[in-house]
Amino acid sequence: MTTSSAQVHQSLSELDASHWQAHFGHADPFLSWDFLRGLETSGCTSPESGWQPAHISFSESGSPTALLPTYLKSHSYGEYVFDWSWADTWQRMGLRYYPKLVTAIPFTPATGQRFGCQEHVAETLPRIVSAVQTLCETLDVSSWHVLFVDADTSEQLTSGGMTQRMTTQFHWFNRGYRDFADFLDRFSSRKRKNLRREREQIARQGLSLRTLKGGEISDANWQFFHRCYQTTYAKRSGHGGYLTKGFFTETCPSLGQTPVMIVAEQAQQPVAASLFFEGDDTLYGRYWGCLAEFDYLHFEACYYRGIEYCIDAGLSRFDPGAQGEHKIQRGFEPILTHSNHWIVDERLREAVQQFSMQECEHVRAYQREAATLLPFKQENA
Repeated sequence: MTTSSAQVHQSLSELDASHWQAHFGHADPFLSWDFLRGLETSGCTSPESGWQPAHISFSESGSPTALLPTYLKSHSYGEYVFDWSWADTWQRMGLRYYPKLVTAIPFTPATGQRFGCQEHVAETLPRIVSAVQTLCETLDVSSWHVLFVDADTSEQLTSGGMTQRMTTQFHWFNRGYRDFADFLDRFSSRKRKNLRREREQIARQGLSLRTLKGGEISDANWQFFHRCYQTTYAKRSGHGGYLTKGFFTETCPSLGQTPVMIVAEQAQQPVAASLFFEGDDTLYGRYWGCLAEFDYLHFEACYYRGIEYCIDAGLSRFDPGAQGEHKIQRGFEPILTHSNHWIVDERLREAVQQFSMQECEHVRAYQREAATLLPFKQENA
């Protein structure tokens, strides 16, 4: 593979679906060709949305050897690794920060594979990095960002000169629990009572919850969920969210058994729902919405039912999404997530590196401190 083999594709439709899946496998639902293509066809990733597909392929003798899910960004929304201060600094210096190149899954702060390689990624990575850096200058972008990449690949990118950043998330890990009661038995007495009290409030409010998977999720369920999604975003940020109605009503139903939906009902009428995506060994909590306020329903629909699902399905991990210190006392452990960044302008590259090194120190310290707040009995902490 040489640098001249790199090619940018403005749509995933330009790449063969079977080749894409051969490079990325089927373990990660967000790396599936159908998921990413669905984001395009439903209007979520487009020039108008500021997520212009710019997927990169590498080939030798006409055969693809590596693929990167990549986008040209005209803003920093929907990334969950915040660089607004960088954009502001560029602007104050009279420089242009956008467009930038982002290798990531849009709107999805879930760690996963970002370099689909036929060879071992460690052997291929230096050539890929060099090629993409050359592309950055050709595309006239300010920078290249690889978001929520696995820790080993992030370390390799760091060793190759790409600045590393870290954030903290809170994940649940299956320690071979027989059921939810077995998991809860690992808590200290006070924390266990608090959580049980929260769960008891659901029935007292006349709520019942159903778990639906894949084809069990009806068109009406998807319509309702889109309404919940829009309502939640409107309350939180004043807009209808990043994902279109078509994503929920057309793309998601096409993903087979991957989607899992928890629907909450009161008096046999749906009032709230949460949406998950299931991978080979991980459940990913993605979106939630409610049409009325109920005590502790968010925790039940988004966390406790997800934990129960993982135990029943034998999944090893539950990634409920970004942020949320309230997850700690509910048994979600603080973990580090990683991203890497390359700045084209050498004058700014060192400043970004110094900032990021200090930031990583703070993030590591926060993760260690957060781990001391877990609810488990001392022998299991």
